[in-house]
Amino acid sequence: MSLDALFDPRSVAVVGASANRAKWGYWLASGALAGRTRRTVHLVNQRGGGLDGVPFLPDLGSLPTVPEHVVVAVPPQQVRPVVVDGLAAGARCFTVITSGGTGPDEERELAALVTAHGGRLLGPNCMGVVDTTTELRLSWGDFPSGSVGLVSQSGNLALEIGRLLARAGQGFSRFVSLGNQRDIVAADALDALISHEATRVVAAYVEDFHDGRRLARTLATARAAGKPVLLLTLGRSEASGRAAASHTGALVSTRAVVEAACRDTGALLLESAGELVDTAVLMTATGRRADHSAVNRVVVAPTVPRTAEAHAHADEGHVGAARTAATATHADDSPAPSRPLRVAVVGDSGGQGALAADALAARGLDVPVLDEATRAAVAAHLPGRAGGGNPVDLAGAGEADLRNYARITAALLAAGDTDATVLTGYFGDYATANPDQGAHECEVARELARAARDTGRLLVVHTMARDTPALGVLREHGVPVYERIEQAAAALAYTARHRHAVPEPPPVLPNRPPTAGRVRDGDYGTVRTLLASHGLDFPAAAFVGTADEAVAAARRIGYPLVLKAMGLAHKTEAGGVALGITDEAGLRAAFARMRAATRATRYAVEEMVAHPHSVELIAGVRYDPAFGPVAMVGLGGVTAELLADTALALAPLTPRRARDLLLSLRHAPLLTGWRGAPAVDLEAAADALCALARAAAEHPELTELEVNPLLVHPGGAVALDAHGVPA
Repeated sequence: MSLDALFDPRSVAVVGASANRAKWGYWLASGALAGRTRRTVHLVNQRGGGLDGVPFLPDLGSLPTVPEHVVVAVPPQQVRPVVVDGLAAGARCFTVITSGGTGPDEERELAALVTAHGGRLLGPNCMGVVDTTTELRLSWGDFPSGSVGLVSQSGNLALEIGRLLARAGQGFSRFVSLGNQRDIVAADALDALISHEATRVVAAYVEDFHDGRRLARTLATARAAGKPVLLLTLGRSEASGRAAASHTGALVSTRAVVEAACRDTGALLLESAGELVDTAVLMTATGRRADHSAVNRVVVAPTVPRTAEAHAHADEGHVGAARTAATATHADDSPAPSRPLRVAVVGDSGGQGALAADALAARGLDVPVLDEATRAAVAAHLPGRAGGGNPVDLAGAGEADLRNYARITAALLAAGDTDATVLTGYFGDYATANPDQGAHECEVARELARAARDTGRLLVVHTMARDTPALGVLREHGVPVYERIEQAAAALAYTARHRHAVPEPPPVLPNRPPTAGRVRDGDYGTVRTLLASHGLDFPAAAFVGTADEAVAAARRIGYPLVLKAMGLAHKTEAGGVALGITDEAGLRAAFARMRAATRATRYAVEEMVAHPHSVELIAGVRYDPAFGPVAMVGLGGVTAELLADTALALAPLTPRRARDLLLSLRHAPLLTGWRGAPAVDLEAAADALCALARAAAEHPELTELEVNPLLVHPGGAVALDAHGVPA
């Protein structure tokens, strides 16, 4: 259903309006009145009174016209009667500021009541909605106008983002406070921002993702529409507080899943409100000249820190956090060549330039040696014997003539051997010390902006100044300005990553299988049969209950053998695995020891598989409450704890995505041939991941499914153990 009545209603009624500035009702009423030249505004308070010449009416039934959008700011016990009255009056949209009842059930009933009448409900327990393009301000606080659309489950965070945007010369196109999301959820609000022409950058803070698959589709839609999405979420994992039936389930955190969904859809997951604002400011600036900017024409791979999750036992697997960047690929599925964004730095001093270069390098950006022609063009404007290296030290050239800032920066932008230029230092502050330089400094600021526009390359300014006229000129002309160099570095790195992500549409889940086809337990034998039916290779094996049966099975399979106790989640710890058994005596001894240690009643006698130049992987799938099945692959075996090298993606997988996951591992060179060793069969490894992911997607009754180790080698891939966790 459309959200037009939410963002641009023909009429608004504020129930609970107040003339007291200390109350929510005042801010909602005064905000509504600010748009009364565009729409009819009604104020309701049963006690009477008025605000700004508009009288308070006693109830919704007293209104002379239909209230299309009703804002409800009354005590919780009064919310439902107000909504009932609003529906009777013909209202189409409700924004409920207070809670909608005594608990979630009452709130869901309230939402069902509204939607049954063809309406929409924002909240309950929300901060309201703002659309600066339609003069709609139905919230507490001030919201600066701009081109950033924000969806948030935190009201105070929205206020913080708004203030940071205002300081940076930006603001909101729209703001939606989600509250408890009983009807309008994050995906609904984000969809509305994607189609909103005035919104250049979409930002969101989400705690509860509801239908994560739908949200992922929305993120992919935003990418296709050219609308960057900047996302904040919580970083705590529920896994640490849960007893681990498998390490896949315990260690694939919600944060890691969201990271994978963002990577796959081309959205950016950021760490703080400051990072979000810094990146949004840069993206709104580059959006003005997106067709020309060189930042759009270079493949980049900036380094962003990974988070490590808890550790697990090597025999049963380990899942760390998802890698936050996938390897870019060509249409033929081969890895694309990549290089970091190249940045030229020009500063007022050697120290500032060097520190700027360090900050950029720390974010995976490149501060390269400049071409000889570029160095000569820059040096022509520098005093004495100052060089034209990178970073460029102005060495007093700016003080000698402010236009040197523009001349040197223009030379760097025009040269073409870098993709962006960072001007760092004092520029913008000259008029503070000498007001007579104000007009001149503003003119130089225009020249800087003109150089960026004419070359189509990115210019970023870091300055110790704040809110001076020259900085206002830069911002007005789309040049982002930062107070700290690390802000500029982070914004550049995130923007570069967004421009050159290789998103893939969220995978479609298969229909749930009939009850008769569902797996009843997660035992190795059962899971092995399931995965083998999907094409995964396993060693020859037999399942036995006695030592004599084990010996008979060994005669059929042949030595050397592996003996495993069934029914254990962590076999090695419990003494449930014996490797390299070479004869009957060894088998009987291992069986006796294992039965005494584990009390198991069923055992697997399995062919001992070994291949030269093999690598042990862990592969798993966990059902996330919001996103559904999430596939994981990483370095497995005894090195899993030590390396903590894993990658995630929504399941099921395409062969290309599976291959990308393998190549995105930090230790991928072990797979592609390290120090002259032959490469493993990547296609077989990818096929094994696809088979596992497909089996998990088709069998949601298994909340966790794991293969560890998955032995990959130059001739193929074989699963050496498997485990499932029934719902």
